[in-house]
Amino acid sequence: MSKVGVKGKLMKKVLPKVSHPKKLQVTIPAGLANAKPPLGSQLGQRNINVANFCKDFNTRTADIKEGVPLPCRVKVKADGTYDLVIHSPPATFLLKQAAGIVKGKMCKGEVAGKITFKHLYEIACIKAQDPPLALLTLEQICKMLIGVARTCGIKVERTLDPEEYAAFMKQREENVQKLLEEMQASKEAKLLRTA
Repeated sequence: MSKVGVKGKLMKKVLPKVSHPKKLQVTIPAGLANAKPPLGSQLGQRNINVANFCKDFNTRTADIKEGVPLPCRVKVKADGTYDLVIHSPPATFLLKQAAGIVKGKMCKGEVAGKITFKHLYEIACIKAQDPPLALLTLEQICKMLIGVARTCGIKVERTLDPEEYAAFMKQREENVQKLLEEMQASKEAKLLRTA
């Protein structure tokens, strides 16, 4: 065997195995991290102390309304410690909150809600603090948010009249209820055909 081959085998025995796993990307509700699956099993696979992680996350998100979804990035170090980066809530969540709706559009062309440019600007200011968007200008973030709002069925307007918007939301609630009833009826009819 050559000298290089022997040295290679010795080097493999001496050097510890270094693994560089991909960052864990997970969305956790603010203040509600617990050791139950799926979070507990994902952290356990990466040899992170789940109880300490949950305690750390819950204390860091104590000032945020409980249950708000927060995207997180967890980078595990070789010594078993971790770096936790907590991002602001997803753009869709913030846009729906601003519009006062729970569900986005349910059918093509439907307007699910409305927001003003002021709402859009405030959401852009919140999202600008996220590391992935740090290099974008507020104008670029606003344009991105307009696209997200369009996919959710949220219309961006210059001004909103509170009375008109209340009437619009009441009408939409009736339309959503009617659509849900139609979907339930078609589902029941399909079950009857297959039975």
